[in-house]
Amino acid sequence: MTTLDSPIPRFHLAIPVDDLTAARKFYGDVLGLQQGRSDEQWVDWNLQGHQVVTHLAPDRMAALHNPVDGHDVPVPHFGLILTIPEFHKLSERLHAAGVEFVIEPYVRFAGETGEQWTMFLLDPAGNALEFKAFADDSQVFAA
Repeated sequence: MTTLDSPIPRFHLAIPVDDLTAARKFYGDVLGLQQGRSDEQWVDWNLQGHQVVTHLAPDRMAALHNPVDGHDVPVPHFGLILTIPEFHKLSERLHAAGVEFVIEPYVRFAGETGEQWTMFLLDPAGNALEFKAFADDSQVFAA
């Protein structure tokens, strides 16, 4: 099933935040996402055609971690697979904004199937985001 406006299905993800003002600053100003509809309890964001909704939920769960390529990857997390130029442009934007990374931008699985640039960061509520870019986009689902 697809929508009329998109050739592929778009995902919807609702995440908890403990401060909507901080969420607006981070998702709107730092990441540069377009804000959609909002209420006193939630804000819709356009994540390159996907709908991410920040819901006010002060009593959220603590994040967990899994080891991947020598780093502690926060779980759960979400993000986008970008082109390599888009990845570096976003990395520069995040550095310029003074964002503290959980995992600084680097090449994961270098020289292996699935080689990719990746970076992890937290929004102001502690939700983990990963942005990545594959050296060979055809390997996104390679085994």
